[in-house]
Amino acid sequence: MSIERLKPFINGAFVPSETQKYMPVYNPSTGEVIAETPCCTAAEVASAVEAAKTAFPAWANTPCAKRVEVLYRFRDLLMQHMDELTMILCRENGKNWDEAQGDLLKVKEPVEVALGAPSLLMGESLMNVTSGFDSTLYREPLGVFAGIAPFNFPAMIPMGWMMPMCIATGNTLVLKAASMTPMTSMRLCALLAEAGLPNGVVNLVTCSRNEAELLLSHPDVAGVTFVGSTSIGRHIYATAAANGKRVSCLCEAKNHALVLADAPMERTVAGIVNSAFGCAGERCMALPAIVADERIADALVAELLRQIKTKKIGPAYDKTTDLGPLVTAEHRQSVINWIETGIAEGAKLVLDGRNVTVPGYENGFYLGHTIFDHVTPGMRVGNSEIFGPVLCIKRVKGFEEGLALMNASEFANGSVIFTQSGYYAREFAKRTQGGMVGVNVGIPVPAGMFPFSGHKHSFFGDLHVLGKDGLRFYTESKVVTTRWFDDEERKQSAVGTWDGAL
Repeated sequence: MSIERLKPFINGAFVPSETQKYMPVYNPSTGEVIAETPCCTAAEVASAVEAAKTAFPAWANTPCAKRVEVLYRFRDLLMQHMDELTMILCRENGKNWDEAQGDLLKVKEPVEVALGAPSLLMGESLMNVTSGFDSTLYREPLGVFAGIAPFNFPAMIPMGWMMPMCIATGNTLVLKAASMTPMTSMRLCALLAEAGLPNGVVNLVTCSRNEAELLLSHPDVAGVTFVGSTSIGRHIYATAAANGKRVSCLCEAKNHALVLADAPMERTVAGIVNSAFGCAGERCMALPAIVADERIADALVAELLRQIKTKKIGPAYDKTTDLGPLVTAEHRQSVINWIETGIAEGAKLVLDGRNVTVPGYENGFYLGHTIFDHVTPGMRVGNSEIFGPVLCIKRVKGFEEGLALMNASEFANGSVIFTQSGYYAREFAKRTQGGMVGVNVGIPVPAGMFPFSGHKHSFFGDLHVLGKDGLRFYTESKVVTTRWFDDEERKQSAVGTWDGAL
């Protein structure tokens, strides 16, 4: 099978890279290398910034209604090419067919929110703010933004969270796609060009952290948005902010769900299985930790095992697959290392996915559903982000103990409760420290008109992505105060000035 050599997208075209270093892109279902993506040089990253800088004045001056016309056409092209894009995403990332399609539909949703930019950008005004003076607030674009995307959502994050509101508000963008999964974003860049996006408004490079570091200090970059690990996010936030840039860093998570004794067992477990093992656990809104009332914990584990037995492990593009492979062999080994850590820490391994094989796909990066029970405070396997299909069960005596255990986490993306009690649901929503809360909802990801609002070490910045926060992140407010003189005042002022000169 031929291996495609990919190219960066700069100033409206895919251009050959001058680098001598290329990074492999795998098909996780087979373990084969299907493409090579360039480790773009620092000069090529700088040229992408220059293209975005050059495109900014004309794009910012384009009426907002004209800007969103491009997004209307892009949305239509996205839907027309849905099967093609889904296959690309399955092949490079390993998500099953429905999950890959969901990743792409999560591009459509924020695009449609950004289509409302002409209304969202309308400012505020007050006539006669003081005698004879009127004030009006406008929202204006800032310039070039950099988006640094992870491997796990190669469509939604760069082309949903980062791109639509950025360009709808009149900014330009340089995306650093994840080198493991760049092909989906590259194809979407081609569709943006087909939709009529002017050259240089959106650019895409792949590179190492060394070259990406340029984006954090480049004088022509106004802001940086990032999704990835907490350690890197903290560095990006500190470095970019120190260079005077807007920064939004979405980082790690260890989302917990509190299961009370009154929760309907079968439906609750179905939600847990979907949220814990969907996308092979490679998502920051996965549900890798369950805090279970000890009265129903045994029944919960039994129902988990029963439902998981019905799930098929297989290649991503087989439409009957429930659990696809992990993204690379290295990442699979990292998750295996975490499983071995859990065993060493004394957690009870009730389901072990380490020895899974898929007939005909023996070289794929597969790892089966894995469950630890009796995970106690202090065990790293229960507190750290594993980013794989590993579920930890923590047993508690009731609501108060469970809530305290959850709030002790350093991360606070999602927080979930399963209960039929309105009282406990309300108490939980009020007192949990998670930024996105689910009540009988396993994956409380908000729709695109609301912000993706992680807390604690799951987020560094002031304004979140999506919703009104996203609009504010990509714009600067300007307040114009005006005063007009009537004809008589102008005449008197002119005469007075002339008489004084004489």
